[in-house]
Amino acid sequence: MELRHLRYFVAVAEAGSLKVAADKRLHTTQPSLSRQIRDLEEEVGARLLTRSARGVTLTSAGRVFLDHARVVLSQVEIGIESARRLADPVKPYFVLGYLTGHESTWLPEALHLLQNELPGAHVVISSQVSPQLAVALSRGRMDAAFLRREQDTPDLEFHRLTKEPLEVFMRDDHRFAAMSEVDPQELAGEIFLSISGKALTSPGAAPALRVAIDAYLKECHLDIKPSHEVDNLAGAMSLISSTGGVALLPVYAKNLLSGFVTHRPLKGEAPTIDLCLGYKRGNDSPILKVLLSHLDELIARVAGKSALADKST
Repeated sequence: MELRHLRYFVAVAEAGSLKVAADKRLHTTQPSLSRQIRDLEEEVGARLLTRSARGVTLTSAGRVFLDHARVVLSQVEIGIESARRLADPVKPYFVLGYLTGHESTWLPEALHLLQNELPGAHVVISSQVSPQLAVALSRGRMDAAFLRREQDTPDLEFHRLTKEPLEVFMRDDHRFAAMSEVDPQELAGEIFLSISGKALTSPGAAPALRVAIDAYLKECHLDIKPSHEVDNLAGAMSLISSTGGVALLPVYAKNLLSGFVTHRPLKGEAPTIDLCLGYKRGNDSPILKVLLSHLDELIARVAGKSALADKST
């Protein structure tokens, strides 16, 4: 098994499509990518993906393997970065994490800002789910990250960037897709998909997104138990497509939509969840100081970009 097999598998899992992963993320051919995935499945000894006309979905073995593949790739990135820092301690290095889906929103604006202010800085980026980002920050493996305000992280500092509304995501042939907005009471009786309350978190701490979803359901007096749980938005998209279920997700998840999943706003006041820039207290990175000093500018740039995108649609 080689690292490229893991990278290919993660790309396919997150894209929910061999074609999309091959064309847009890996810049290879779909037949070649299919062969790499088959080789990986033979090495693992289990089927990791189920292929259909709607794309690919993770099997139960695939969902478990995805968690470990991400950890392995993250550890390799961190190992390389640590070696580089020791080999060239004078060169400014900075490890920046982000939630998958924000590579087209906050990440490019932050990188543009840093490149303008510190053209000689070397920035390493890493995409993980929010609980993993919080752990990486706490352990000093990452300098800053765009993440949620995770629980039980007293050593981290969070600066709120924006409040993201939650919306209902469903397959495009679901009855909700014909509605302009969805009454939360309509969620009762549906196949409900949610973010795992335990996976990838420290003991006793549910991910911030799961906490926000559960709080909203309780506020609406809805006693809904998830039919299935996943630990990331790509997995949620995959399950929506394969099960016909619905999920409450941050609106930015639309950046991960496949051709068969759509979304609608909730009726009434929508629940929100904070997106923050987080870092470990005591981190004296000069690059971090530059980023923090330009937070207002960063927020304004992303807001302006979002406004232009809304006008164009």
